[in-house]
Amino acid sequence: MAYLRAAYATAFGRHDGSDPLSLMRVSAQHVLDAAGMERGAIDGLVCGYATTLPHLMLATRFAESFGLTPQFAQAVQMGGATGAGMIHLARLLVASGTCRNVLVVAGENRLTGQSRDASVQALAQVAHPQGEVPTGATVPACYALAAARYLHTTGAQASHLAALAVLMRHNAARTRGAHLSAPITEADVLASRPIAEPLKLLDCCPISDGGAAVLVSAEAGSGPAVAITGAGQAHTHQHITEAPDDLARGARQSCAAALLEAGVTADDIGYLAIYDSFTVTLAMLLEACGICAPGQAGKDARAGRFDAVGDLPLNTHGGLLSYGHCGVAGAMAHISEALLQMRGMAGPRQVAAAPTHALIHGDGGILSSHVSLVLERVA
Repeated sequence: MAYLRAAYATAFGRHDGSDPLSLMRVSAQHVLDAAGMERGAIDGLVCGYATTLPHLMLATRFAESFGLTPQFAQAVQMGGATGAGMIHLARLLVASGTCRNVLVVAGENRLTGQSRDASVQALAQVAHPQGEVPTGATVPACYALAAARYLHTTGAQASHLAALAVLMRHNAARTRGAHLSAPITEADVLASRPIAEPLKLLDCCPISDGGAAVLVSAEAGSGPAVAITGAGQAHTHQHITEAPDDLARGARQSCAAALLEAGVTADDIGYLAIYDSFTVTLAMLLEACGICAPGQAGKDARAGRFDAVGDLPLNTHGGLLSYGHCGVAGAMAHISEALLQMRGMAGPRQVAAAPTHALIHGDGGILSSHVSLVLERVA
């Protein structure tokens, strides 16, 4: 059994003077302190990539920086699916007996350490270098194509997507360290500056600085034990022009695999931690994972289904859309929040009853790579 023993995310936003290694060190020390563990007990290290520090051996560079000498060290690159993918790998290392305590860590100073043009250029790698990049394709533009098709095929409206942005901002307003916390309305979202139609500025996540770390262990540690009981991956394409007709097919596949391994169904899930780089990302993933009917995700959010006091709380810290997005660590904040909720330690954000099962889902590229995890409170 592999346990999610500790998790931590820094505040997201501006961290002047920071760099990926400093953000990673802060996050790593927090999880070690929470677990009551010395650095010498870490025998596995899984590290996310950082576009502001594109080092060929980032895992071992961090290990040296933090004073670790692990038996296993590896850096992982899966776009937005990296956070969940690293935890999947850590689980495999623990379950196989290769390691007992795997530190999963990421951090990046994208807001203060990277220009807008450099950020656009770095993220443009997900577009096809011949067929898409020369046309000016950017990540928001590619997701705008997905959004236009989603609205057309499902009959949903832009205001339904806006309802998801409003919910994430409402959640962030109760979360210390959120990048964006000022309340917004659906009208505010619809009136915000167009980025790539039909996506507006408030349909898009902010660029942040921040770090996060998770400790996956063979021992549960103190407090309620939370195990990783199911995991699945699917990788259907890289470029949107080569994507299957069912653009979110990978999410359906990875989620089904994770639920099957955990021996549960979507009806058993009590908390959701779903990747939300854009409002349409969140809508499509909620529907692909079997949580909502086609075209209904925004309507369900508007109706209160995903509120902290609703039937199925979602991203109660504010998600990428409002807590912020600092690269790999951005999605890891979802996992930190899920652990707090499952242990009843989320303070003013705590859901009514600590959930027994949580579903984590990460998406990399343009709905290209998918990782799903099921967490279970086992004691």
